Amino acid sequence: MNEPEARSVVGDLTQDYRTTLLRFLPRRDEAARAAAYDVGRRAFSHGVSLLDLCRVHHDVALDVLRETQPDEYLLVTESAGELLLELLASYDMTHRVVLEP
Repeated sequence: MNEPEARSVVGDLTQDYRTTLLRFLPRRDEAARAAAYDVGRRAFSHGVSLLDLCRVHHDVALDVLRETQPDEYLLVTESAGELLLELLASYDMTHRVVLEP
């Protein structure tokens, strides 16, 4: 994948992850968890590195925190971390399936 295509894929994943995180924050529901799993699988299938995926999470979480009231920082940070684990779990599972003989 060339650099402009990679940026486009990461941009799309960033937008989807932002939507997923904002949907996850108020309810922590299964639909948002499933969406995070999908983002992780798509990232892997498009060759997005784990570091780039972590950067997506970091950037989105910071943007959301900037719009958050200080008394909600801890809740948002905990929720964002929880969603990151869902995202990474699907990435890891997809990676393992590909690597298994």
